[in-house]
Amino acid sequence: MSPAQPAARKPRADVARNRARILDTALRHFTEHGVGTSLEALAKDAGVGPATLYRHFPTREALLAAALDVRGEALLARLEPLQALARSDADEGLRQWLLALEGYLNTFSGLPEPVLAALASHSSPLAANCERLVKLTDDFLRAAQRDGTARPTVRARDLFLSALFLAWTDRAPLGEDALPTLRELLETGYSTR
Repeated sequence: MSPAQPAARKPRADVARNRARILDTALRHFTEHGVGTSLEALAKDAGVGPATLYRHFPTREALLAAALDVRGEALLARLEPLQALARSDADEGLRQWLLALEGYLNTFSGLPEPVLAALASHSSPLAANCERLVKLTDDFLRAAQRDGTARPTVRARDLFLSALFLAWTDRAPLGEDALPTLRELLETGYSTR
């Protein structure tokens, strides 16, 4: 019989408040200034010192991962209806998932760069988030491949990268028709129709 495990200590109220205030401020700063926002300004705006910020979030990527978890709730709320759609129309389910994924990856200006770096580095706090999204993309892709509406040679990681690049393109000054055309080219590339 093993000894009883000590109960995990509940964080002090001020520690939990500081973390929540930092995260709320980070969401606002990332939205207003992009992922490259000044962390010193963010800490000051949150009413904490840099040491407190780094105690909770040791790197920019860790803070960004936590902020994306909060923003990811909206994406996950869309998941069940999209999965239901994919059961009746796998091609449309995949298309709608890629649009939702693109919107999520466009949450903060400059987000595609750290996401791309996270895909190459499994040690990044963003890596687990990226792998989860690639796995979800794979689920939608496999359904479309089983239905014969997606090419069997297409991989989920490629579609994830395509959504990431479209998210980056959305903020580029390419003209009004560029993004819809690029989306159509993506669909034409993976579709068998």
